[in-house]
Amino acid sequence: MINLYFWPTPNGKKVSILLSELNLNYNLISININKGDQFKKSFLKISPNNKIPALEIIEGKNAITLFESGSIMLFLADKYKKFISNDQIKKHETIQWLMWQMAGFGPMLGQAHHFNFYAKDKIDYAVNRYSMEAKRLYNVLEKRLTNKDWVMDEYSIVDMAIYPWTITTDRQGIKIEEFPNVLRWKNTMKERPAVKIGMHVGKELKKQSKFDENSRENLFGANQYKKR
Repeated sequence: MINLYFWPTPNGKKVSILLSELNLNYNLISININKGDQFKKSFLKISPNNKIPALEIIEGKNAITLFESGSIMLFLADKYKKFISNDQIKKHETIQWLMWQMAGFGPMLGQAHHFNFYAKDKIDYAVNRYSMEAKRLYNVLEKRLTNKDWVMDEYSIVDMAIYPWTITTDRQGIKIEEFPNVLRWKNTMKERPAVKIGMHVGKELKKQSKFDENSRENLFGANQYKKR
């Protein structure tokens, strides 16, 4: 049995895409981060960093829980021997690009999104700082995709990890037309049946939960920093 603790964010959708590509059945457990579900004791036992996604796999008497989307993706790719090379050098090259997404592309685009869209106060320095860093990272990806269909030699967990972060370019200070290789790759990604399914997961959840001042407090305010 697989339980996916989820909210429809880019990091959540990375894992729903991979589960879809692997054609695995799983239970979707909603963690409404707008309402503060991520701070509940029951969830903190599974994800002590109070972030989604988290994964629980129960096989007979054995159970494993994982948090951090990259860790989840590596575990599933290794377990099912798909979307990552068996060759040690190529495998670590894949991990290298996954770490690039985890450490740079995701967090920096998240900051660009925040200061361009969510921040109440317009801070020009922050908007420029993170928008320019987003452009730098898109340039890295643009060069990597020159004459390549995928980030690696074959379709992999790296493509799945990057793609959900490229959906809201307008909120990142990015004009996607300036990155033709990325745009070509993005258009290829969105036509994959499993990607369509994975990206659709949780759409109804978001419709049922409006972003308000309580959401702002849970996501960006003092609620995040309470000792629990």
